[in-house]
Amino acid sequence: MATEGGRARKDTVDRKIPAEVHGLMMEPNSNQPIVILRLHERNAGESSVVPIWIGIFEAGAIQLAIEGRDPGRPMTHDLLKNALDLVGAEVIEVVVRAIEGNTFLAVVELVERSGEHRLLDARPSDAIALALRAGAPLFVRQSVADLARVRQQTAAEEGAGTPAAGMDDEKMKEWLEELDPKALGKYEM
Repeated sequence: MATEGGRARKDTVDRKIPAEVHGLMMEPNSNQPIVILRLHERNAGESSVVPIWIGIFEAGAIQLAIEGRDPGRPMTHDLLKNALDLVGAEVIEVVVRAIEGNTFLAVVELVERSGEHRLLDARPSDAIALALRAGAPLFVRQSVADLARVRQQTAAEEGAGTPAAGMDDEKMKEWLEELDPKALGKYEM
């Protein structure tokens, strides 16, 4: 896919790739949290991840949701989910939809009690924290994946400096910590 000024040109259909939160880690040089999204590629032999640098508070909110822990009092993302429930709106999906400059952009799709669909622009970290609380699916647009994905190689290609599909969490963490930040891009929230 061709790019113009850092943006992906939409020469083809910009499909949504299903994704899941693979985990969180700290970028060793800056101590900034990174959420790792694992993409579910069409080809079962392919595996790739999209790392997104996020804020410390959003990382905490995502971690609580991943672990299913109750913070005791509602945090911001819990409050938003509770407010949506109260007015009868449901989170349908979250899509990491674009990268503009060095910033990832996301959208939360809601359906109101009346059946009307609404889109809310959001930071990916907030959208992911909300999706986890709502049990909503997460997607990454093809154009974003093309710009930001880190491909993992198959077992047959193993040993060439990139992780293999199905790699365990500890090896994935080691690999990401050893990566040159330029290999991941310099994306900011």
